[in-house]
Amino acid sequence: MEGGEGQPLLGLQNTGSAGLSSAGAVFIMLKSALGAGLLSFPWAFSKAGGAMPAILVELGSLVFLVSGLVVLGYAAALSAQPTYQGVVRAVCGPAAGRLCELCFLLNLFMIAVALLRVVGDQLEKLCDSLYPPGTLGEGSPWYVDQRFTLPVLCGLVIFPLSVPREIGFQKHSSVLGTLAACYLTLVIVLKYRLQGGSLGPPQAARPQRASSWASMFSVIPTICFGFQCHEACVAIYSSMRNQSFSHWVAVSVLSMLICLLIYSLTGLYGYLTFGEDVAPDILMSYPGNDPIVIVARLLFGVSIVTIYPIVVLLGRSVVQDLWAHPKLRATLASEGHEWQSRVALTISWMAATLAIALFVPDIGKVIELIGGIRLCLVCMTGTQAIGAPKKAVLITWGVLSVLGGTFVCGQSAALAVMGLLH
Repeated sequence: MEGGEGQPLLGLQNTGSAGLSSAGAVFIMLKSALGAGLLSFPWAFSKAGGAMPAILVELGSLVFLVSGLVVLGYAAALSAQPTYQGVVRAVCGPAAGRLCELCFLLNLFMIAVALLRVVGDQLEKLCDSLYPPGTLGEGSPWYVDQRFTLPVLCGLVIFPLSVPREIGFQKHSSVLGTLAACYLTLVIVLKYRLQGGSLGPPQAARPQRASSWASMFSVIPTICFGFQCHEACVAIYSSMRNQSFSHWVAVSVLSMLICLLIYSLTGLYGYLTFGEDVAPDILMSYPGNDPIVIVARLLFGVSIVTIYPIVVLLGRSVVQDLWAHPKLRATLASEGHEWQSRVALTISWMAATLAIALFVPDIGKVIELIGGIRLCLVCMTGTQAIGAPKKAVLITWGVLSVLGGTFVCGQSAALAVMGLLH
């Protein structure tokens, strides 16, 4: 069933020069992963009991995360489907495919809400940093309220980025978003080096948290949440110019190793700087009026903004699969109708997620409930896609992944995202 070296596995058509390059695929993978979890890594290193236990958790979790990417790419190649939900429908049957569509749609929707909540939170803190401490209170000007700033940002910036049809378009904003996330890491490393050590209490005066299996296990959700880019991987794979399986494995591994480097440097130097006193949002541990930190917060907001259009694109494809019947598909085939439908869906998606992000106070429990399903679907897809002789090994691996996935995909969203909001 496998093609020769450099040839795609079954079915997915090579898109030629219009396809996504290897570098573009890596950047989109990086941008999908380098999100809100980045700010929480120093706190995770602290909670794990130090750098070594946290890095061991990272390395162990990476095995499951990379295997999930590989399995999804393999299943996409076998099924010749360009979307996550299409892969599940093709290899697991219509019933499982419909269930996957609903769960995947709900999962993407709540991720979009969480991203807007994080962006709104960053906007609010940026506005606070522009005024002297204590100036802004209950009588804050209307133009610094996120109920004004966030809709304006959505209309002027996020919406134009979310309208394009192909995920390949996102490679341009993904480069910017990845560099913006790297700036945060650079600031944390340089601040530690330039100020000559810790900014917190002296090392001898700090209460040392003992490392244990329990403490290491408790940070698995936060750490694994930072590496999650599985929602977009099927769309990325099906858009690539070179769709050979070995090439996909190389792209997946390279993306995750770069993420590992960025997250490890952020977690290590953030922890070395503040020790046990580090905040869940590392930027909150630095002085709010520091110009370098203000720029870091601004660029981190840019980084999060570039993730949202990828989520919209994926969610839009699920909606189209759910409600576009064959006759409607034929109608939407024309460029004009397709564009109108895409714009209408994008506006509806953004309006709904924006309303929830602004007016619902606590989405953590909903995210936790939805997130627990994610890796289960990945494992189910991979088990069905690969032949019977390999199923016993994959089922065992799938059980381990699902047990880890309940924590990785469920609690991680609540811990990492809600930790930043509060």
